[in-house]
Amino acid sequence: MATVYISIGSNQDAERQIRYGLKQLGYYFSDLNISRVYESEAVGFEGDNFLNLVASARTQMTISQVDRAFKQIEKDAGRVRGEAKFSNRILDIDLLLYDEIVCEKPIRLPRGEVLYHAFVLQPLAEIAPNVKHPVEDETYQQLWQTFSKKEEQRLWPIDFDWS
Repeated sequence: MATVYISIGSNQDAERQIRYGLKQLGYYFSDLNISRVYESEAVGFEGDNFLNLVASARTQMTISQVDRAFKQIEKDAGRVRGEAKFSNRILDIDLLLYDEIVCEKPIRLPRGEVLYHAFVLQPLAEIAPNVKHPVEDETYQQLWQTFSKKEEQRLWPIDFDWS
């Protein structure tokens, strides 16, 4: 079984969408472990604040199957494909890591956002502090400690209503 790390975010009815996304992931994956939920301002556009978290899970699915499952969950939540890269999101679920695989196809792994967005790296460092990035050869805790905490990437943990 592979260990996968998953980024989950929303800024449209975000609490409900996060709960929905995690519930759906529970149908596809085992041993789901989640970070705290973080709130952050929109990056790259003017929009409502985002809620983000990272989850780890175990799966026997291939990378392509995982990617298709994520797209189906997003679609079922009401996401329409073809949106601008930096725009509001009903639900955004991305595969960050699949074991230690480094590849460009069927999708790029590890996902580039791991190194450039605080809303991905901080919750990843929280749940996988001693796991090493397969290219950088540093742990996610080390990467977070040396991450440039730019003002435009400010985020903060929130109390989240899971009910």
